Amino acid sequence: MKLKQTIERVPGGLMVVPLLFGALLNTVDQLHLQPVMKFLKSLGVAKTPEGYYEFLRIGGFSQELFKDSALVLIALFLFCAGSQMNLRVGGAALKKGVLLTTSKYLTGLAVGLLFGYFFDPMDGLFGLSTLAIIAAMTNGNGGMYAALTGQYGNRSDVGAVAVLSLNDGPFFTLMSLGLLGSSFPVIAFIAVLLPIAIGMILGNLDEDIRDFLKAGEILPVPFFAFALGAGMNLASFFNPSVVTAGLTIGILTTVLTGFTGILVFKLFREKSYIAPVSEASTAGNAAGTPAAIAAAASVAAGSGMMSATEAQSYQDIVNIATAQISIATLTTALLCPIAVILVDKYQRRKGINGRLEKFELESGSSQEERVPSTTV
Repeated sequence: MKLKQTIERVPGGLMVVPLLFGALLNTVDQLHLQPVMKFLKSLGVAKTPEGYYEFLRIGGFSQELFKDSALVLIALFLFCAGSQMNLRVGGAALKKGVLLTTSKYLTGLAVGLLFGYFFDPMDGLFGLSTLAIIAAMTNGNGGMYAALTGQYGNRSDVGAVAVLSLNDGPFFTLMSLGLLGSSFPVIAFIAVLLPIAIGMILGNLDEDIRDFLKAGEILPVPFFAFALGAGMNLASFFNPSVVTAGLTIGILTTVLTGFTGILVFKLFREKSYIAPVSEASTAGNAAGTPAAIAAAASVAAGSGMMSATEAQSYQDIVNIATAQISIATLTTALLCPIAVILVDKYQRRKGINGRLEKFELESGSSQEERVPSTTV
């Protein structure tokens, strides 16, 4: 039936499609339709604490996997993603990776800081939160970056993905919220980042472990996406303010992070700007960041470093921030490739071939080394 291929045709499909499906089922569940509840009751399903019968809360392995698994599966994903963070990268690739990671992070932080200054940081313009802005703008789609630089960039552009993988997960968002005034104790950082750190250590100590855990970068994604969706109401995706907020974040991500990346590359005398524009996207797994931050807030509240009210405020925006980031993912998945194509055409008119390394461009080399194309 080619279901997987169909899903992958959707931008960020492995994250977005299961999330929407989970939200659809949960929306039906929350309608508490009498025929459905009677059928579940006849099967012996126990009542929920609210006194209803819901097929996503029937207990056992089903509920643990499809309803309550989001945090543990996100932790597994972070562990496996950490194992793929290779610290041994080439000089040019390392330079580009650091420039891209830094410019993207500082841009997202600056926008989040300005938003929090002018609006309510938890529920401001279009219902946006500082959390949603920073999570979306600092976390790039590594698969899309590899594909775009593989087709339009050079080898050091592609190699930079080894450093860019550091922005996978909630680390930069958690750090940013700490800088913006939220009191996260050290243990909150450790609790969230320990899976990444252990995975990184093991992956760099043993190549076999790295290879073994590689599938974990992808395999948990549709499962935790579904579980996140199972806590959402599909109506939120049709809420005009949520759609507007998601589109706003997506446009800001492509335009601002791409623009600042180009400026930084220009400052450091890079000839081609394919890499910074290729990184001007939002990763599908960024939709899992609000849940991870809410978990860190719970740890902070438990240690007395954050009030229970402040921790609950993070929990309250998980669903809407997840929906907004999902829409931003779709938006940047469409805008980012278009931007790369336009930049490539512009550069070629200026005599710059993005597929050549900097030293080849400076030496006037006509040889075109094409990097093997990578699929998303």
